[in-house]
Amino acid sequence: MYAIIESCGKQYKVTEGDLVFFEKLDAEEGKKVTFDKIVLVSDNGKVQVGTPYVKGVKVEGKVISHGKGKKIIVFKMKPKKNYRRKQGHRQPYTKVEITAIKTSEKKADTTKKETAETKTATARKTTKKVEA
Repeated sequence: MYAIIESCGKQYKVTEGDLVFFEKLDAEEGKKVTFDKIVLVSDNGKVQVGTPYVKGVKVEGKVISHGKGKKIIVFKMKPKKNYRRKQGHRQPYTKVEITAIKTSEKKADTTKKETAETKTATARKTTKKVEA
């Protein structure tokens, strides 16, 4: 099962257990992050494509760490004019581990199980009436 999510102006293909490097997210290390903008979900050949997003699907992740990427050198020069500018840049990132891809079907299955369990529990209670 995989999903394509949209975050920070980019799209990422994620599966459960993946480590993904996002642009800097506003979340502390160890906290959970939920992504609601799901463009596509594929589950064993069943593909759901959103218009623009798939409804009822969420991707959850855990923030592992924050950091900076590899240094990039920006060098500007104009020949014969003695104009040279050197500048460095390190892009900040957030490392996230994808923990779960929750679809509406899984939620429906769990609610069906819960309702079936409550019905059987109430049926047991009603059958144990004591006659006086």
